Amino acid sequence: MTKHKTYFNWSSGKDSALALYHILRNEKYQVDELITTVNSHFNRVSMHGLRKELLTAQTNALDIEASLIELPEMPSMDVYEQKMLETVSRLKNDGFTHTAFGDIFLEDLRQYRENQLRKQGITAVFPLWKRNTKALLQEFLDLGFKTIIVCANSKYFGEDFVGTIIDENFINNLPPEVDPCGENGEFHTFCFDGPIFKAPVNFSIGEKVYREYKNPKGDDTTCKSDSDKYGVWYCDLIP
Repeated sequence: MTKHKTYFNWSSGKDSALALYHILRNEKYQVDELITTVNSHFNRVSMHGLRKELLTAQTNALDIEASLIELPEMPSMDVYEQKMLETVSRLKNDGFTHTAFGDIFLEDLRQYRENQLRKQGITAVFPLWKRNTKALLQEFLDLGFKTIIVCANSKYFGEDFVGTIIDENFINNLPPEVDPCGENGEFHTFCFDGPIFKAPVNFSIGEKVYREYKNPKGDDTTCKSDSDKYGVWYCDLIP
């Protein structure tokens, strides 16, 4: 059986890790590359604020070839789409026919991804789609994955929340309005160990920082907020 040559959109967090776990076990797909967007101004993973050095250590531990899409500090949609087009064109020329995401239930985001990729003849795959997020997080822990919270929306969480490792207690004590997987942007994580890793990724916890951003209306990739601004707590992880 011929496998579909697939690249994976790797965020560095828990949903990506679990989705990658499932697609690696699916005989239809051969994952040959990981793609991650990074903020070239800060040399950190977009949204997560993770240092590029730790991302490299993580993908080395996964033992899959990895590439970066480097974006400016505040890219316009035109710049973002042009960068994505350049990357997808390169991957298509390299023989890739499919791509996978860790998205779970954001319908608009899925539709956007599928529409953009369809123009390039690439098929999008969503291994976790429409699964119960509490069950997904429980499965993640049961499989032996380990992840730490690197940023969180201040609407729901304070400084003490970032820098904590997700465990059973975390699942049982989340506020009712917060999705267990943070699918609405409530929090983001860094996955540092699990069954798909050759070895754990070592790090230490650095300073915690609070930042405020303008809230782009209708952008599902940002932390949700009803106001014009939203605050984010970050926990710096040191390689």
